[in-house]
Amino acid sequence: MQKSKFDPQKHHRKSIRLKEYDYSQVGAYYVTIVTYQRDCLFGEVVNGEMILNEYGKVADECWRAIPEHFPNVELGLHVIMPNHVHGIIVIADDRRGAAMLRPYDNNSTHKINVKPGSLGATVRSYKSAVSYRIHKELNATGIWQRNYYDHIIRDEKDLKNKTDYIEANPMLWDEDDNNPSNVQT
Repeated sequence: MQKSKFDPQKHHRKSIRLKEYDYSQVGAYYVTIVTYQRDCLFGEVVNGEMILNEYGKVADECWRAIPEHFPNVELGLHVIMPNHVHGIIVIADDRRGAAMLRPYDNNSTHKINVKPGSLGATVRSYKSAVSYRIHKELNATGIWQRNYYDHIIRDEKDLKNKTDYIEANPMLWDEDDNNPSNVQT
């Protein structure tokens, strides 16, 4: 019998979320979601403008649909980049949204304690919806890397900084850390 490569002592998942912070509370959040191995799946930047391919169009459509599935969520500015998504998610009140695809399956082998209506539930549902549609419509898998980056937006100045960054991101692609051309080997 071959020994499993997974060792829970070495491969345990450590959360990058703030301990003791309730990500379902009212607030604005800046998120970055990155593709698996930073593959440029969603299109390309041409002359400082993001040109979405079919995968990118699915990612954009699913992003815009988030409030249809999470009535407690409003969206700020977002951008789909070749290998990542930046966006502002605002949790507006305590109503709980439904999952984009199907309710959370309590028998799932991938149980993660994510509070309904929270930022984590919203991002998880978005990633799942994009993966599902791309697999079904374009016959591809392996869309996202595990987890996502978040930043709790603290005030109007912080919101403006994040919005300006999102807006400028395609123009700054040549210097972007996510641009495969900039990866140091």
